[in-house]
Order: sequence, then C-alpha cells, then structure tokens
Amino acid sequence: MTGYNASSVGAILIETHSPVHQPASAPTRVRWLILGLLFAISVVTYIDRVNISVTARQMMPALGLTDQQMGFVFSAFVIGYALFQIPGGWLGDRWGARIVLTIALLWWSCFTALTAMAATSPLAGPLGIVGALALVRFLLGVGEAVALPNFNRAVTDWLPAHERGLGIGIAIGGIGIGAAVTPPMTAWIMVNYGWQTAFYASAGLGIGLAAIWWLLARDHPADHPWVNNRSAVASIGSTFTESPSIPWAALRKTPTVWWLVLSYGCLGYVAYVYMSWFYLYLVNVRGFDILRGGFFAAAPFLAILVSCPLGGWATDRLALRCGITQGRKFVGMAGMMLAAGSIGLGAVVESPYLAIASLSLGAGWLYFTIGAYWSSTSDLSKTHAGSLSGLMNMGANIGGAISPTVTPWIAEHWGWPASLGTTALIALVGGIMWLRIKPGDGLKQ
Repeated sequence: MTGYNASSVGAILIETHSPVHQPASAPTRVRWLILGLLFAISVVTYIDRVNISVTARQMMPALGLTDQQMGFVFSAFVIGYALFQIPGGWLGDRWGARIVLTIALLWWSCFTALTAMAATSPLAGPLGIVGALALVRFLLGVGEAVALPNFNRAVTDWLPAHERGLGIGIAIGGIGIGAAVTPPMTAWIMVNYGWQTAFYASAGLGIGLAAIWWLLARDHPADHPWVNNRSAVASIGSTFTESPSIPWAALRKTPTVWWLVLSYGCLGYVAYVYMSWFYLYLVNVRGFDILRGGFFAAAPFLAILVSCPLGGWATDRLALRCGITQGRKFVGMAGMMLAAGSIGLGAVVESPYLAIASLSLGAGWLYFTIGAYWSSTSDLSKTHAGSLSGLMNMGANIGGAISPTVTPWIAEHWGWPASLGTTALIALVGGIMWLRIKPGDGLKQ
C-alpha cells in the first residue's frame, strides 16, 4: 500500500477541485447542517428499530410470545427493510433525498406507533397476534429501507469525494446515539409507563423530525438559500432531469458490486445480533437486571458512535494517499477482522464485564468499516449512488433477516458461546471478501 493510484486519485481531484478562479469558500459549510440532520434522522431510525428488543422483555409475557415467535417478528422488519432497499435508493436518485426522506419518516413513525396497538387491532383477528405484529413491523421496515440509501444520496450530492467517507460515517454514526440511548430510555419508560408508551414517544420524535428535515434540507447545494456561494458549489450536486434508470447490465458485469453485497451481508448478520439480542443476552444469559441491562446494552452503540466517523475519516485519508481501492480495502478488511476477534473473545470470557467490553469493541470495529462500504458505492458510480447503496444494504439485511432467528436457535442447541462464535466467523468471512472488492475500477460497461 505505497504510492498513488493515479486514476483513482485523479478522479477525486477532478471532482472536488473548483476551477482556478473559484472562491475559496466552496464547498459550502451548509453541508454540515445537512449532515447534522442526517445524523438526527439516523438516531430516530435506530430508536424505532431497537426499542422492540427492549420492550420484548414485557411484550413477550404480556402477549404470550415465545423466543422463536419474537425472532419471527424481529425478522419481519428486516425482510421489509431488505426488499425495499433498491426501490428506496432509486427513489432518492430520481426525486432527491428531501421529499423521499420526509415521506419515509412520516410512514415509519406511524407504523412505530401501530406496533403498540397491533395485538389489539383488527389485524389480530385474521392474522393472530404474531401475524399482526409481523405485518406492522414489515411495513415499518419498508419505510426505514429508504433511509440509508438516501443518506448516501444526500452525502454524494452535498460533499466532495474526499469527504464522503467521513460524511456517511457521521450520518450513519447516529445509530450510536440512537441505539445507545434506546435500551436505558426504553427500559425506564417501560418500567414506569408501560411498554406501549415507548413506541408512542419514538413515533412523535420521528414526526417532528420529518417537519424539520423538510424545512431545512435541500437536494443540492445550489438549491439551498443559506449556501455562501451557490455558483461555486453547483458542480458538487447532480440534478437529474429524468429518471436515472438502474444500470443492471453494468452491475452484472462488475464483480466488485456483488462482493460488496456479500461482504455487507456478513456485516448485516453481525449487526442484527446486537440490535435484536444483545440486551436480552445481558439480562437472560449474563444475569443483569432490566435497568442495569439497559444501561450496559448501550456500550456497543457508544463504541459505534466513535468508530463510525473515525473509520470514514481513515478511509478518506487512505484513499487520497494510496488510491480508492486500497484506501477502502484496508479499512474494510481490518475492521471486519478485528470485529471477529473481539466478538470471539467476548463469547468465551467468564466475566460478564469483560464480555461487555470485548463485544462492545467488536461492534465498534464492525462499524469502523461503514465509511469504506458506503463510499465504495459512490466511487463506483456517483449518478447511481442511491440505487447501488440500496443494493448493497439489501445484502446486509438479508443477512440481518437470518440473524434474529438463527442466533437463538444456535444458542438453544449449542449454547451462546457457539452462537456468538458463529457470529465472529461470519465477520471474518466478510473481511476476507474485501480482497475482491475494487471500487476504484468503477462499473464495467
């Protein structure tokens, strides 16, 4: 990893450098406002998806659900989320992130609230309690599927190439706050006001944020009234006048696309172990009570809050120094392999506190790779960044759809060390796949 990849670095310089006579103020500082809003939306998305893993402690006995039935409800969300990644990304490529994210926020906030009512709703008659909950969570997943591909669409439109790893790392890093505050906050609400109230509260947050995003965001720097020099930044965004159709032929011919999907699928499997079962693992296996379990369950997500933008910054710096392919590959491979080692260690140590520390470090290393993965889709094609990242994230959520059900099944038959050891092995495989990922080569035509 020495020297420069001339074509990769050249592409960055061509895209990000203004013409000779452009003022030094470009690109605009308003891009940090957009990133801040994306960070806030990211917080809410993960509150809305993680709170059910905490409320399950009361939901399951109250509604008479088994572990396997609850795993099915968890998986229903992920199936909806996975299936609508590509349509969600394409909508952003076509209509822009402003309107698409606004509608999506309103949609998934409504279904978050409906989660609290599903068991007593008319749906429970024909579908049963499990079926009604699964349908509501599936539709919640459909709405949230729009989020991350449109984060990438907005980052691609608002930031130059040498800042996109950091940008998407900051935006997706909101999951660290969202998922960290959700266990203790939801546990407190659940103990004091009942599990249904947790869903109503998070739905209200989403509706309020939808209004703020609509008022403050724009699709491109040149469209925003607060931009300091709109003519100087007009070239950063890409305004589409017609539908940017998904280049399926080019995707089929580009092995990097499919290795990205498979590798990110491994990341998704591991991530959903944390989102679906980590809190219950601490309470049911490691012996923590409800409130202390909620407190310690925040640790992996605080690690994510730090590691996600840090990994994005690192991959941007390495891409400038060593070329896009090597810069993305080093961060992606190292992060996944270190995650595997940390999770494997956490699975077998006897001390519950050492287990929390090691597993939390594993989550941090896992999300250290986020900037490398998502920037790779923009590196492959700026025009199709939303659709490509949707395809990649679909892979993550196919892995994520399997994880919530398979994780307790392995634990039931062979114990939690075997279940978490399997998780570590999957992370290792995802890291090895980076040997075949070459985003600097672009899409094959």
